[in-house]
Formats: sequence, C-alpha cells, structure tokens
Amino acid sequence: MPPLEIEETKDGTPTLFVPSLCEHYHSVFGARTESEYIFIGQALRKWTDVHPGSCTVLEVGFGTGLNALLTLLEAETRGAGVLYHTFENVPLPLDLIRDMWQKSLRKDEWILMEKIHEADWNRAIPLSDRFTIFKHCADLLSSDLPPADVIYMDAFAPEKTPLLWTEDFLGKLYNAAGDGARFATYCAKGEIRRRLRRVGFRVFRTPGPPGGKREILTAQKDYGIFPEHSN
Repeated sequence: MPPLEIEETKDGTPTLFVPSLCEHYHSVFGARTESEYIFIGQALRKWTDVHPGSCTVLEVGFGTGLNALLTLLEAETRGAGVLYHTFENVPLPLDLIRDMWQKSLRKDEWILMEKIHEADWNRAIPLSDRFTIFKHCADLLSSDLPPADVIYMDAFAPEKTPLLWTEDFLGKLYNAAGDGARFATYCAKGEIRRRLRRVGFRVFRTPGPPGGKREILTAQKDYGIFPEHSN
C-alpha cells in the first residue's frame, strides 16, 4: 500500500491523501458534506422515497468506510432495511482508520464505524436490525456484481483508475442495476456522462454539494419513476 496522509477538509472532517497518485479519498471541500449530499441525498434517498421498505446498495470503493457509515445512519433514521455490498481490493489498516475517524466522529458514530471495519470480509454481517454489510475483498473488474437498487460510484478519478470508468465496466454496473435503480458519482466529466448514456442509463447533470463541485452526475436505469429530465 502506498504511503497515505490524513488531511482535514473544509467541513472539519478528514480525508486521506495518496501522494503517489496525487489524489484524495474525499473532496477537500468537505468529506462528509460530499458523501451525504451525493450518495445519501442523490441516490439512497431518491430510492427510499419511492421504495421505503428495503434496498440493496452497491458501492464501488469502500475506502475509509464513510459511505457505509452514513448509509447505516440513514437506514436507522428512515427505518429502511439495507443490504450493503462494497468492494475494495486493498483494505485500509484499522490503525489508520482509528487515527482518522475516532476523534472526528461522535462517540456513537465511531462505535458503528469500528464495527464496520471489524466486520469479516467476504460474507454478510448484520450490524443492526436495519443494516447488513457484505465487504468484498476482490477485484471489481473480474467479480460478479450483486443486483442493486442504488449504486455509489466512488472510485478514484477516471485518470487515476481508468479501468473502472470504461464503457465496459459502466455497462457491468448497468447490468447489475435493477429496475429504477439510482446511480450517483462525484464525477461530472462529459465523456463519463456520454458513456453512462451509451450503456443505457438516463443521466442527469445535478448541482454539486454545498461549497464543492459545481456539478455531479446522477443516473437512473429505467426512466418513469422519478420526475426528472435527462440532460
């Protein structure tokens, strides 16, 4: 694993910087703000607003576990059942996670974050009555993907991990998506938008998070459930 540095973002929450890639794990404008807005607000809530019972989430890039924690908190708040599939082929050491999050989260949130990271890999682990996590330590490119209602595309940027942004891989995500599935990513590149369209998603250029990027991309597999317009 390359050396990693903990940095504080503008909303006071931490991120990791990878010097060898010149890349951060989260937005420097606000790690938690970005994750809550993009993945919870623009994907999970869009699904559960229409389907309040339960859903399956597929995350590309487990990373520091922030998206998993926020999804668990949302599931408890909304009373929705979530099966959370996340993929990571190079898991971060727990000591680094402790250094990063233990003082940055509320005590109750840190307890949940620690449970998320201590959960066994490669099998389903219930962490509450509402939330079950399945952490796949595997190469996404060669893995079979589970069916999903909500997709968090949170891989490193296309220029850093180009194989995860190819039309072939985005098509693999489309095939895993169920009817009406919601997709969200921080990436707003025009070529990624066109690739998502070509594989079948209805794609939306969506305003970005407060104080952050001007736009992000969201998408839906089958149009007709949500009153938006492709752009």
